This record gives sequence, C-alpha cells and structure tokens, in this order.
Amino acid sequence: MAAVDTETLIDAWRRLLTDSGKSWVLFEHGTCVVLEEPEGPLDERATDILREFGPVHVGGPAGDFRVLELKNGEGWLVTGHHPDVVTFVALDESDDPSHLAVGIHGRSKRDEDGRELHVVHVEDARPSAS
Repeated sequence: MAAVDTETLIDAWRRLLTDSGKSWVLFEHGTCVVLEEPEGPLDERATDILREFGPVHVGGPAGDFRVLELKNGEGWLVTGHHPDVVTFVALDESDDPSHLAVGIHGRSKRDEDGRELHVVHVEDARPSAS
C-alpha cells in the first residue's frame, strides 16, 4: 500500500469540499475534521474532536465504519462514529478495492491520526472579521 503525500491529500480535500463553505482541518494520515460551527482556533477544536473520536476501539462504535466511493474514481471516503470525521483513502493505497478492505485501511488511518494528532493543514472558511 502506498502512502499519500500531504500536498495530494490537501488537494483531494479541497476538491471534495469545494463550495461547502466549511472550515476543515487535515491530519497527517488523511483524516479530515469538518467543522460545522467553528469557534476559536480551528486546529485545537479539530484536535479535541479527533482525540475523542479518532482512536479505534473494536467492539464499540469507534470500530464501525462506512465506505463511500468517490465518483471521480480517485478513491474512497471512510466515515466513522462522528459525522464530521472522515478519512480519505486514495485509489492506489489499497491492493484490495473491496469495501471491507478499504474500510479497515481507512479506519486504521483514522486510528493513527487520532493517536498522533499531527495537523498538516487548516482551511479556514470563516468570514473575515471587519
């Protein structure tokens, strides 16, 4: 499985969230926290959410996932038990394109991000204060 570089991840998330008007924070392994009502420092808010909802605890809701295929054919989105925490899995990251294999891979990436909590990009869509 290939790792996805940071610039590729940022580009993918920008395309996915174009025109959403939402702020988002990207973590090192491809997990994105979309902030519906952002307040304060976005990286701190996203880190708090991912600290709680990122690590996987099999047998509970943190082990559950859903896989969504991207229409542009560049990969999948793997969701979990928090609606605003989503992990991108690029097409070339998984040798097995089944939803089970992709979902387990995406869940493991979310787990890494939830334990390491390394922010690589913040996209602030809040209107500027005048």
